[in-house]
Amino acid sequence: MPLPQSKDMWRIAAPMILSNVSVPLLGMVDTGVTGHLGSSAYLGAVAIGSMIFTLIYTGMNFLRMGTTGIAAQSFGAQDHDGLRAVLGQALIVGLVIALTLIALQLPLSQLALGLFGGDAQTQQLAREYFLIRIWSAPATLANYVLIGWFIGMQNARVPLLIFLAVNLTNIALDLLFVVVLGMKIDGVALASVIAEYTGFIVGAGFALSALRQRAGRWPLGRLTNIGAYKAFFSINANLFVRTLALMFTLSFVTAQSARLGGLVLAANAILLNFQYLTAFGLDGIAHAAEALVGKAIGEQRRDALEAAVSLTLKWSVVFALGFTVFYIVAGPAIISVLTNLEDVRATAIRYLPWMIASPLVSVWCFLYDGVYIGATRAREMRNIMVFSAIAVFLPAWYLLQPLGNDGLWLAFLLFMASRGMGMHIGYRRKVLHRNDAK
Repeated sequence: MPLPQSKDMWRIAAPMILSNVSVPLLGMVDTGVTGHLGSSAYLGAVAIGSMIFTLIYTGMNFLRMGTTGIAAQSFGAQDHDGLRAVLGQALIVGLVIALTLIALQLPLSQLALGLFGGDAQTQQLAREYFLIRIWSAPATLANYVLIGWFIGMQNARVPLLIFLAVNLTNIALDLLFVVVLGMKIDGVALASVIAEYTGFIVGAGFALSALRQRAGRWPLGRLTNIGAYKAFFSINANLFVRTLALMFTLSFVTAQSARLGGLVLAANAILLNFQYLTAFGLDGIAHAAEALVGKAIGEQRRDALEAAVSLTLKWSVVFALGFTVFYIVAGPAIISVLTNLEDVRATAIRYLPWMIASPLVSVWCFLYDGVYIGATRAREMRNIMVFSAIAVFLPAWYLLQPLGNDGLWLAFLLFMASRGMGMHIGYRRKVLHRNDAK
């Protein structure tokens, strides 16, 4: 059988990069329509409400990552019953979580809004937004599962269509409900709910079609027996802890930025957009690594595994170099677009070199995240992430406090470097030489 080629990688990576690009576009439209409602409270309410759901759903992203690795290995092994089992298990778990969120919506909204604060009007509007949008949870989590499942089967076209269905529907309904029909915060929230279910209908239709092309049966015992979920829960629990450690680190950076003053907080908020942009681009290649590595392990082919890692690593480094050059050339201009406040702009440019260096430091952990997900080595991912956050980032930040914001950014890059180094060592010891990849 042929080894993975660049065309195999780009067949997966290109649609995922396009999918990622559509996400900030939606945020811009949400901001645009609420910014014309006559009160800053609407903007604040959508910002708070969106952040609450971002935090909730980021914590649930294990449904996507865990499904990809298991599905990719079943795909490589031509285990069609296994493909049905992981899809069914993930959808059931996602539905249980979603229904729990809906059942607890009132205390959840009170807790979340209490943490974010805001004046009385903004709080009331954010609560209205939350209590409508929470009903999208079943579709949102099901979409995570479907996207992960299709990536595992080397199919990034359907995830792209799901992303486009969600985001384009959301944009169209934002304009219809708010601009044409005169709705306000309820229109923005309702648009998100309908958009998520639209994406689910698109994804479910393609999933049924894909299963009809693969002879097999639904293994009901693996869906109804809680003991059969042991491997699924083991992988996803580790991914959940890993995600919490990452969220802690990013939140800590924001909290310490605030302690350094409002000017530094605003500048760092702008600079984090550079980090997110880097992640959007490199994650597309990491998704390809998930699929190719999982398929190679399912086929029990060490040569294909090594080729997949080498190929995706090469293209990741090329992209990282491209981001670094782009930030050198266009970084100040990007900052000027993001803010017209001269003091914030000058402060952000002062610390821009950290973001110029970041792609070349971060590329290794982004790529190896994909490798480990495809290899279903979630426990090792968890351990390395927690170690990097607790044993590297926090001590580095503490020791580097005299350097102020430079010390904070240096600690963050050391955290990213520790993840990459740890995962490379783990790859050589745990992934490459595992018994089922000969």
